[in-house]
Formats: sequence, C-alpha cells, structure tokens
Amino acid sequence: MISLEKNAAVLTGALLCIGLVVAGWFVGNGFLQGRAADRYVTVKGISERDVRADIALWPLSFVATDDDLDKAQQAVRRNHQQVLAFLERHGIDPQMAEVQKLDVKDRLADPYRSGPAQSRYIITQTVMVRSKEPETIAKASQAVGELVDAGVILSATGMAYNGPTFLFTRLNEYKPEMIAEATAEARRAAEQFAQDSGSRLGGIRRANQGVFVILARDRAPGIIEENQLDKTLRVVSTVEYLLEN
Repeated sequence: MISLEKNAAVLTGALLCIGLVVAGWFVGNGFLQGRAADRYVTVKGISERDVRADIALWPLSFVATDDDLDKAQQAVRRNHQQVLAFLERHGIDPQMAEVQKLDVKDRLADPYRSGPAQSRYIITQTVMVRSKEPETIAKASQAVGELVDAGVILSATGMAYNGPTFLFTRLNEYKPEMIAEATAEARRAAEQFAQDSGSRLGGIRRANQGVFVILARDRAPGIIEENQLDKTLRVVSTVEYLLEN
C-alpha cells in the first residue's frame, strides 16, 4: 500500500512539473510574440500631381442707383446687356450667364439711416457665369476694366470680390495611380529603415490611405487655391510595417 501511494505521489509530481514547463513555454512564447508585434516602423508616402482647373465660376455683380425706381431698373438692364456683350466679345457664350441674385434697397425705408439719402434706390444684380473653359474665363477676367469703361459699376461684395473661382473636379481619375505611388514610396522608406536597423521588413501592421487635398500651385501667404487656375493634387499615405529579426 505504501509503495502505491509513493508511486502516485511521484506521478503527480511529475505531471505537475510537466504542466509548469508547458505553461512556462506558452507564457514565454506569447511574450515573445507580443514583443515581436511591438517592433514596427511608421512611414509616410507622398504622391503629387500638377493639375489644372476644369470648371470656372465667375460672379459679376453690378449696381445702379437713382431716386426713381424705374430709372434704376433701366440702368440695371443696360448694365446686364453690357455684361453679356462683354462676355460674348471674349468668347464666352452669354447663355452660360444667369441671374443669380437681384437685391433692391430703399434707403428711406432703412431704420438705421442717418442724414439725407443721395439716391433713394440701390439695385444690385449678380450674374453667375459657369464655364467648362476656365482658361477663357481667366483671360476675360483680366479685361474686366472694359465694363467700367462702358459705365458698369461693379460691386466688390461676396464671391465677386475675389474674381473667378476655379474648381478641379476630376479627382477620381487620379486616385488609383496616386494611392499606388504613395504606398510604394512608403514601402521604400520602410525597407531603408529596416536595412539601416539590421531588421527584415514584415507585413503591414496598420495602414491609412490619407486624404486627398487640392493645394494652390503657388503656396505663399495670402494665395487662395480657388483663385488659381493651376493647382497641386496631393495624397499622403501612412503605413506601419512590422520589423523582424
């Protein structure tokens, strides 16, 4: 009986030792895997393209004033015709211009008016030109002084203050190629880092495609992207690569 109990105790002790060894192996292996997962490098890849706007929006606002409402309206109609004639002279279809806003103010009805009103009525009309030929719009905008010479009083308010707005709408045509280029640049940077650190580059741990941005070609203080015909399209991809021994 004593021999059986002794053998059972020995067997139990042996199983306990084996269990501790196996548990230790799993714990150690898990720790090593966790440490391996912590070894990674974060790199960025940039892709840029020079692009040109494909849509132009040009708001032209003009003002007429008079003590007689009918005369002010007649002046606005004359100004409108002058604007359409100007556009046609510069190769812009007048049908691309539509009245976007008409504002009539009676200064005598203004509760905040102080002093006499030189002209009772102020009529402001905005004509919006939308064109798929932004180069033509850009050229015409340089000759806008012709309207002033013709007696058109331009209003520098709202969007009209900054002249034409140039838009780039063909982003989807560039996306696949630029994403691939940015990702390839990021991988080259990761491979160089791995080489310099004596490691091997592993798989991707995490990736962020990044956001496409449209920048002004001339990036200087005060330069607004929407006012420039030529632009720069950019995407930055951020990728984390695992590093292996």
